Amino acid sequence: MLRHRLAIAIALVCIVAGVAITSTAARRPAAREGDKALSAQLDAIRKATDRFKDVNVALKEGYLRDPMDMCVTAPFEGQPAQLGGMGIHFFRPDLLGITATTPRVTGNGTHTDFSTPGVLVYEPEANGKLKLVAVENLVFVGAWKAAGHTAPPEFEGNQYYRMVDNPATPDVDEAHGFMPHYELHMWLYEHNRNGLFSPFNPDVSCKYHQSKMAAMPPGK
Repeated sequence: MLRHRLAIAIALVCIVAGVAITSTAARRPAAREGDKALSAQLDAIRKATDRFKDVNVALKEGYLRDPMDMCVTAPFEGQPAQLGGMGIHFFRPDLLGITATTPRVTGNGTHTDFSTPGVLVYEPEANGKLKLVAVENLVFVGAWKAAGHTAPPEFEGNQYYRMVDNPATPDVDEAHGFMPHYELHMWLYEHNRNGLFSPFNPDVSCKYHQSKMAAMPPGK
């Protein structure tokens, strides 16, 4: 078992997909690309995750490929195609605290440390290989609230996106097979014109994804 020029991406996602972004009066300003303190943290996270460029290393360390083998794009979640793609997700069940995978993936984890990300995101390439493009953390809304939190998780003031599937849209899956959750992508390995923490990257494509499941409509 996920920003525009940060404000633009948030506005698009909220308007088109109805993603709820909770704000609080006490929130600190979000750190932006170019901030020295943020840059130092990003460098440390790159150093800690660089080995996952080799997907076999990720597999050996307990990351599992999404069992539905979905390569997620913006249209897959009912959003404008120009926002781009996410890619194929590999996740650590222990870090996400996965407790069930049907009818939707759910869990009780509250892990938010990007130096050991709960999710790795890969782009399929023409040669059949997978290219690491982003790291991600994902926590389930129920577990986060049960832990006593009253606001969504953040990374340096950048609030996680709240993803909830809309049963009124049977042809798309706004939460890509998961129960309501918070997610934040960090595009450390593929520059994102939408912004470092945007959910989708216009330069990431699922064009070379070969899974037969890729063409199937997401189940509700």
